Amino acid sequence: MEGDFAAKGWVKFPFDPALAEWAAHADSAAKAAEASPDPAMLRCGGTWFVGVNAFPNDKEGCLPGGPTLTGAAIDAARAVADCPLDNAQASVCYPGYPRQGAEEGEAAFRYRLNRDAAHVDGLHRIMPGRRRMLKERHAFILGLPLSEAPEGAAPVVVWEGSHEIMRAAFRAALGDVPPVGWGDIDVTEPYQTTRREVFETCRRIEIPARPGEAYLIHRLALHGVAPWRGTEEGRRAIAYFRPDPGSHASDWWLTAA
Repeated sequence: MEGDFAAKGWVKFPFDPALAEWAAHADSAAKAAEASPDPAMLRCGGTWFVGVNAFPNDKEGCLPGGPTLTGAAIDAARAVADCPLDNAQASVCYPGYPRQGAEEGEAAFRYRLNRDAAHVDGLHRIMPGRRRMLKERHAFILGLPLSEAPEGAAPVVVWEGSHEIMRAAFRAALGDVPPVGWGDIDVTEPYQTTRREVFETCRRIEIPARPGEAYLIHRLALHGVAPWRGTEEGRRAIAYFRPDPGSHASDWWLTAA
């Protein structure tokens, strides 16, 4: 696993009964969150429940009354960064994703539709001018599918090997700045230029997965969500952990594997 993850920037794990048990319990919590959502959590014309920090899990990823979160995927994530887990996101897509919502302009919607809304996590659009600045540093992206979904139901997408291209670009942009000041640096131009390079040179990979499976994505990998293909009904729910590595005083975000 270690070699594949370091080289490709992502790895998928096979079915694990213990993880499937956790997913079944977590899906009940996701459905509860969907039933009474904050209006800001429902986007893309009602086809995406964002569900940021929707899960009341503890630092080990366990939900109240639920099973322990264990398995090869969890061990692999901890090998990347052994840090407390955050309150997981419950990301749920529905048939028709994406539709253009009131929160999204024409250009942003075209990018979502044609480029899977590809992004590197933690780069916030700051007003005025919606400039990109690094406001969050994550240890990794751990995706745990919660629901059975039809084929083509908005799978996650990753550009294989993009993490090293992005790392080089961010190191050039931020390497001479103390890490405490990274969030004040406008990285819009190098990010957009490097993103175009990734589209031209890296292989786009869709990662469909079912409950009990898991995938780990490098924190610097360009990734997104493909449109929902087909007319099948249902929902595609995934829990995402993106913990803080607790290293804001170091350059770990750019130097570690």
